[in-house]
Amino acid sequence: MAGEGPTRFWPLFDLVVRTPRLDLRLPREEEFAAIVELVDQGIHEPGAMPFFLPWTEVEPAQRARDSAQWWWRHRAEWSADKWTFTGVAFADGKPVGAQDLESTHFRAVRSVETGSWLGRVHQGQGLGREMREAILHLAFAGLGAEEALSGAFEDNAASLATSRAVGYSENGEARGRRRDGSARTLRFRMAREAWERRRRDDIDIIGLEGCLDMFLGPVS
Repeated sequence: MAGEGPTRFWPLFDLVVRTPRLDLRLPREEEFAAIVELVDQGIHEPGAMPFFLPWTEVEPAQRARDSAQWWWRHRAEWSADKWTFTGVAFADGKPVGAQDLESTHFRAVRSVETGSWLGRVHQGQGLGREMREAILHLAFAGLGAEEALSGAFEDNAASLATSRAVGYSENGEARGRRRDGSARTLRFRMAREAWERRRRDDIDIIGLEGCLDMFLGPVS
């Protein structure tokens, strides 16, 4: 059944991945300010840079505009051939971090890549792992992915630990741009078989049937 308001023509708004600790879903515009406030409270130690694009170092007002544009752009450019699900994790109704899932030609390659950040005030509580397991459940159980890829700078201990904890295997290394220089990155891969061995039975996917064609193209 079609939803009300924007969900009638953008059913991705109905998609929720629910775990015992959080809901992962697209943010609404009225929630943008709360997410920006979370970013303003900090994501990483001052001076550190865990991201390829140093977006956290931008002046706050511009960063807020850039963040809104990021969410709008991925909605505007969404197609079954190239999409980015810009999920935000909500715990007790409040945003705690973001967990993206992206793919190009997913229907053919069945490969996805993840990216995430977690507000510093929520770190050290296992929520980063909970977010990752939620998005992997969407990828494998919901969409039928065959592999999930991830990567991080070698000094991003938290991200590397999460990848290893949920069952990824190291899959090479590369040099990644960091500010005006570069640094070593580690790559990770999780095959479907590895996910199946650790599959959780307490994660629910709500509303996928209404937007599955947006991920896969027309479903016969």
